[in-house]
Amino acid sequence: MVSERELLDSVPTQLWIGGPVEATGGASFPVENPATGEPLTRVADATPEDAVRALDAAAAAQADWAATPARQRAEILRAVYERIVARTEEFALLMTLEMGKALPESRNEVRYGAEFFRWFSEEAARIHGRYQTAPSGTGRIMVHKQPVGPCLAITPWNFPLAMGTRKIGPALAAGCTMIVKPASATPLTMLLLARLCSEAGLPDGVLSVITSSRSSAVTAPLLTDPRLRKLTFTGSTAVGRTLVEKSAHGLLRTSMELGGNAPFVVFDDADVDAAVEGAMLAKLRNGGEACTAANRFHVHNSVRAEFTDKLVAAMRTVKLGPGADPETTLGPLINRDQLETVAELVDDAVGKGAQVRIGGKPAGDPGYYYPATVLSEVPADARILREEVFGPVAPIVGFDTEEQGLAAANDTEFGLVAYVYTRTLDRALRVAEGLESGMVGVNRGVISDPAAPFGGVKESGFGREGGFEGIEEYLSTKYIALP
Repeated sequence: MVSERELLDSVPTQLWIGGPVEATGGASFPVENPATGEPLTRVADATPEDAVRALDAAAAAQADWAATPARQRAEILRAVYERIVARTEEFALLMTLEMGKALPESRNEVRYGAEFFRWFSEEAARIHGRYQTAPSGTGRIMVHKQPVGPCLAITPWNFPLAMGTRKIGPALAAGCTMIVKPASATPLTMLLLARLCSEAGLPDGVLSVITSSRSSAVTAPLLTDPRLRKLTFTGSTAVGRTLVEKSAHGLLRTSMELGGNAPFVVFDDADVDAAVEGAMLAKLRNGGEACTAANRFHVHNSVRAEFTDKLVAAMRTVKLGPGADPETTLGPLINRDQLETVAELVDDAVGKGAQVRIGGKPAGDPGYYYPATVLSEVPADARILREEVFGPVAPIVGFDTEEQGLAAANDTEFGLVAYVYTRTLDRALRVAEGLESGMVGVNRGVISDPAAPFGGVKESGFGREGGFEGIEEYLSTKYIALP
């Protein structure tokens, strides 16, 4: 196992455009450790001109990469997967250092993120169209799938590896080149991944990584460049809406994985112990800083007291501390702004009558620590029931009938994921079908799987990542009419 300093010294800190290159003007910005508030290192601060350089490289490499046999693309993706797995501890420590999550969480992300390269290495050779006789009998129909072309991926800070790999994997498998703009808070993991892809044989220009403290300014010239054909974004709904508007100029293909406000619904016939176990996973995965995190807990009033007491007891076992500490199970939040947001939402709920059962106040300085928190008796007008908290806070509210529980779960403009606990099969199916959500976990607290389509409805976005559907986002359909 390398030391923190050795690891940081080994990670590229320049832009990656066919290899490491200096940013135009030589500017850089710091990457902070959320556990201490201190800088870890500095990385290149790209300019709009650098972004165009990356698109130049992507456009130059596109034709050859699209013409590369699918099996050859697959073998490169598989080789990247194997390299990530072999360096699990390095990737895990790097993510913990720049994002703050506990090491067990980081190791889980490495396994999850790497799997997108393995899954899409297998899908690369299975791209297919169809051939049929026209129903009129006047000719034949051939349907052919082709890569959409150069893509831009803008990724968030909360999953520094996986949010990139589930976009890069299908794009490369489909024969597309890609530029990745990682979040300025967590750029190091993506830079290390770019180096591994190069070592695995990925041709220069097929994947570029541009790090910048000014995302909007740097990506702006790409969104109006006719050579770019696809934009994929994971982040807030507000930013996603702006990007969709900007992408309309070039009529880009877009995939948007946006905000969430996931309900966790516990019915009167649920296994309460299993529901609490699932709640701990759904709430505390990634420290609550996940779009799939359970945001509000709707619990049938007949089991609400039992569920609340048992959830509080489970939360007491959580160990808050620096992510790199082997005993830590809950690391710091990403930065001071996020810490203040979580504290503000909790204070708003408490000020309106919610009861703090555990936690409820920031803990520790330096660093951005907020403890595992449970709120009961949360009033309907509390902001925390309407806004994505993105932290380790579980607000609990009650309901009396199935109809009320379903209505409460759907009472949001978002629709990414929902969780349901019940022992009744017909209720599980009925409620799952009635939930206005792109994904539903039934008696499960974790639903993400590279083999399943990930995405939402309503203001949680559109498009799907993972599964058989994921590669379709990077393919265009061509109809060829034959005699």
